[in-house]
Amino acid sequence: MRVGGVKTSLSPGTAPAESTLSGKPEWARQRLLAIILLICQTGITFTGSLVRVTGSGLGCNTWPQCHPGSFVPVPGAAPWIHQMIEFGNRLLTFVLAIAALATFIAVWRAGRRSAVKWLAFIQGIGIIVQAVLGGISVRLDLAWWSVGLHFLPSMLLVFFAAVLVTRIGEPDEAPVRHNEPPSLEILTHLSAGLLALTLITGVMVTGSGPHAGDAAIKPENRLQLPLVEIAHIHAHSMYLYLGVTIGLLAGLLAVRVPRNFKRATLLLIVGIILQAFVGIIQYWMGVPRWTVPLHVVGSGIVTAATGFLWSLMVRRQIAPGWGPVSSQKAVER
Repeated sequence: MRVGGVKTSLSPGTAPAESTLSGKPEWARQRLLAIILLICQTGITFTGSLVRVTGSGLGCNTWPQCHPGSFVPVPGAAPWIHQMIEFGNRLLTFVLAIAALATFIAVWRAGRRSAVKWLAFIQGIGIIVQAVLGGISVRLDLAWWSVGLHFLPSMLLVFFAAVLVTRIGEPDEAPVRHNEPPSLEILTHLSAGLLALTLITGVMVTGSGPHAGDAAIKPENRLQLPLVEIAHIHAHSMYLYLGVTIGLLAGLLAVRVPRNFKRATLLLIVGIILQAFVGIIQYWMGVPRWTVPLHVVGSGIVTAATGFLWSLMVRRQIAPGWGPVSSQKAVER
């Protein structure tokens, strides 16, 4: 049936199915682990940006060892601070892996539906792939494209970690509800696609700009494209992303959808605007070091917000008395 332009698989008079979960404490435990995982996925992009702006990318000059013959920093092999920053960033991978493993075990033991298990499993596999990509970038002396290929999967993992948080908060046996009409679903998909375009062009700006990750990296080893032109392309990608998301919010305000869907869209718009502001500061101030971690973390937050919004597009009906009911109470015009 369709209510206010929104499609749902519930027929009139049909009550939402009960979850197979034992109760709210089990749901809350799983969701807490997923939130911790999301924070860790976003946080490691911050420490990675510190590696870059401090020139510590080759503080450990090989992989999987830190230096030939040693898995830990070696006195005199590189400046001590650079070794500590790079080695510390590598150690955080294990924290991330523990968070992913704990989340997967929790959803597996609870007998969650396959989609939830796969989302948790992909996080663990993605972390392993990311570790290998990071090692490859070190072995290639931080070639700009290898660093970009290391960053983009991180954003993909952040996106789907946010989706996992949403999916864990849904009863497994409940019917699926489409929270917006097909035309707005297209805008939601387009918003996520434009986020990807903005991230890719951002990687190109980074590849042609300052802060290569190590002082020994020469300009000729960077992306040989005009920085100003690439920055403009990146900015226009962001403007399209922002414009489509604003259009989505306007459409949501005109139809009957859950209040949290509108709120998530509004928060995403605010996040994009703040990210644009940081980017403008970088452009006019020549990318000061302090702006790089701020912009990278902002990218993670905006990516997570886009993931949340995308996951709200199609949801399983929340049963009364199960999970975060208060956030699902109101369906307003």
